[in-house]
Amino acid sequence: MELIDIGINLTHDSYDADRDAVLARAAVAGVTQMVVTGASIESSRAAAELARRYPGRLFATAGVHPHHAEHLDDANLALLEQAAGLDGVVAVGECGLDYFRDFAPRPAQRRAFVRQLELAVRLHKPVFLHQRDAHEDFIAILADFIGELPRAVAHCFTGSGAQLAAYLDMGLHIGITGWICDERRGGGLKSLVPEIPAERLMIETDGPYLLPRDLVPKPATRRNEPAYLPHIAAVIAASRGEPLALLAASSARAARRFFGLGAAELHASPESR
Repeated sequence: MELIDIGINLTHDSYDADRDAVLARAAVAGVTQMVVTGASIESSRAAAELARRYPGRLFATAGVHPHHAEHLDDANLALLEQAAGLDGVVAVGECGLDYFRDFAPRPAQRRAFVRQLELAVRLHKPVFLHQRDAHEDFIAILADFIGELPRAVAHCFTGSGAQLAAYLDMGLHIGITGWICDERRGGGLKSLVPEIPAERLMIETDGPYLLPRDLVPKPATRRNEPAYLPHIAAVIAASRGEPLALLAASSARAARRFFGLGAAELHASPESR
């Protein structure tokens, strides 16, 4: 059994002291490939560098999260386009709208979202999408581009049945995280995952965030990591009423097709340290 983590913030400073050990634990757990999320110009470059060091095992996205939308001026858009063109960068994003935190003004979020969708169309790359408490504006903007985008995934989906139906109608893939393991908030998601076609369902940790709350024994820290992806996959499989091996195979196949990944190279040595 092999798994692919399509969303891991591996450039986060919480991994700085033991990143190689995190990768080693992931390999032992059967997580053969990971897509490292870029959420700013700096983290996108760092994600691309990790993909360069671990070819065939790590890949990257390049994007500006809505929290940082105010910084996506013309100069930074040019830098983002450079990062998106680097080897190993397989998608544009994380991009979208976040009206829950509102760390950036909503007009700035919408402008940054449009600019990154335009970039994805120009580069003919899939998009890695973020949406929280902004569904109506999100789909209104996305609708103008969906016919030109090669593929799009709603990363860390936690929405309603109506939102899921809207995303599926638009042709989106769906990323499911350890949110589904949360006994307080994950019940609705458990009831919805059977509705996602297997060829459009992908799985992710979104580490270091969203540590599954039902892990036993509980980890010593709240940091999430790819080694916990098999646990998340098992909860998703149970919610869909299917064997874990089937969910693992279908989600890995969907991820490879979506991001254009080659076969895993678990034993490839990094080019540099």
